[in-house]
Amino acid sequence: MEARLLYCDEASSRMESESMAALARVGVEAAASGSLTCPTLVFFSGSGPRVLQKLAALRAAGAERVLALGVGHSPDQSCAWQMLCAGASDLLTWNGSHSVAMSIAARLTRWKEIDELLDSPLIAGSLVGKSPRWQSTLRQVVEVARFTPASALILGESGTGKELIARLFHSLDPRPEKGNLVIVDCTTVVPELSGSEFFGHERGAFTGASGTRDGAFALARGGTVFLDEVGELPLALQAQLLRAVQEQTFKRVGGNTWFKADFRLVCATNRDLQAAVQRGEFRHDLYHRIANWVFTLPPLRERTEDIVPLARHFMRQRRAGLEPLEIDATVEQCLLRRQYPGNIRELRQLVMRIMDRHVGEGAVTAGDLPLLERPEAAPGAREWRDNSFLRSIGLALSSGVGMKEIGRAAEDSAIQLALREADGNLQDAASRLGVTDRALQLRRATARQAQLPAQPQQVPEIS
Repeated sequence: MEARLLYCDEASSRMESESMAALARVGVEAAASGSLTCPTLVFFSGSGPRVLQKLAALRAAGAERVLALGVGHSPDQSCAWQMLCAGASDLLTWNGSHSVAMSIAARLTRWKEIDELLDSPLIAGSLVGKSPRWQSTLRQVVEVARFTPASALILGESGTGKELIARLFHSLDPRPEKGNLVIVDCTTVVPELSGSEFFGHERGAFTGASGTRDGAFALARGGTVFLDEVGELPLALQAQLLRAVQEQTFKRVGGNTWFKADFRLVCATNRDLQAAVQRGEFRHDLYHRIANWVFTLPPLRERTEDIVPLARHFMRQRRAGLEPLEIDATVEQCLLRRQYPGNIRELRQLVMRIMDRHVGEGAVTAGDLPLLERPEAAPGAREWRDNSFLRSIGLALSSGVGMKEIGRAAEDSAIQLALREADGNLQDAASRLGVTDRALQLRRATARQAQLPAQPQQVPEIS
C-alpha cells in the first residue's frame, strides 16, 4: 500500500524515520511521487492554524483521503471537529506503536479496495461522473454496500439514479451464494393485494388464488428486496411490513406457517420521509428500520461538471460498437447552460433526441439540437444565481463569514472550475473568466500565498 507522508512541523518531522519504520512493518510504503491519487498521512504535533491550513490546502488540491496523525497526543474535541471539517478523513494518535500502524494499514487497505471498485467497469461504466459531490456519495455507497449487510434508504429527486444505486448495492453484496434482486414499485401496489405482493399467498386464500404464490420476500431469499418509492406505501401496509423488515419472518396470506427470509433491504423515494413522519404520513418505527444508512443523491444542477461526460456516455450507449462522436463546443455550452428538472433521465432523453437527428460520423453540431432546445437569448442573459448559490451565501453568512472572504472564495471556485474545464490551459481559462493571462497568474499566486502560515516553514515530504 502506498501513502504520501507529510509532516506539518519540526516536532512531527523528527518522527520521520520512526514513523516510516513502523509503517513499513505493516506493508505501508511512502509514495514515490507527490500524486494526490494515493492517500495522505499528515503528522502534526500541535492542532493549531498550521494544521488546518495544510488540511484545507490538501482538500482544495483534490485530496479525498487524508488521515491526520497527532504525534503523541490527540486533539481536543473542538479541534478534532475542525480538522475533519477542514479536510481530514479520520484522526488517530501516533505513538509509533505496531497497533497504531496496523490501524493505519487497515484504513489504507479499505480505501484501496473502495478505489478499485470505483474504477471497475461495474461502476465506472454505468455510474458516470467525477465531480467531488458525486464521487463522495459513491464512495460512501460502495463502502456500505460491499463491507456491511446494512439496509439502506436512498433519497433523491426523480431521475438522479436511485435504482442504479439500488442495483449497485445488490451487485456489490459479497455473499457467495447470493439470491435474486426483487424490485417492488410501491406506486403500483394495490392495497387489496398488497399482502400477496410482499408475503405471497396460499391456495384458496382469496377469490382467484388458484395456487400457492411466493411474494417478494420469499423470492429475494438470500438476495435483495428493493422497495422503489417506499414513501408511497399506505399506512396500513406500512404496519404489515414492520415484522417482516425487522425480524425477516412472514406468513403467506391464508397460511399459518412462519417463513424465514434472509434478504437485504434497499428502499428509495423522492419524498422527504422525515417530514412525512412528522405529518403522520409515514410510520416512525418503519422509518428507523429502513434507514440504517441514508444516502442523498445530488441533483444534476449540483454536479454540472458531470453533464458533458454523461452526455458522451449516453452517446456511446446509443452507438455501441462504433467510434465515439465528438461534441461541438457550441453544443457542449448549450448542454451546460440548460436546466434539467428531470435530472439525469432528462439529460439522457435530450441526448437521444440529438442522436435521432444526427447523421454521419462527424461531430455533433448545433444543427443536431431539436428546435425547442435551441437557446432564444444570448447565453449570458439567463439568471445564473440559482437557489444553491444563494444557499451557499446564506450558510457563509450564518457562520460569520464576511463579504471579503465570500468574494475571495467565489473567485477561487471560479478559477478552479475554469482551469478544470480548460484541462489546465491557463489561456483558455483566462478567456472563459474574461481576464488576462497575467491577471489570472497573479490571482492564483495570491491565493497560494493566503494559504501559507504567517511564518512560512518548509514542510518536508518523504518521496
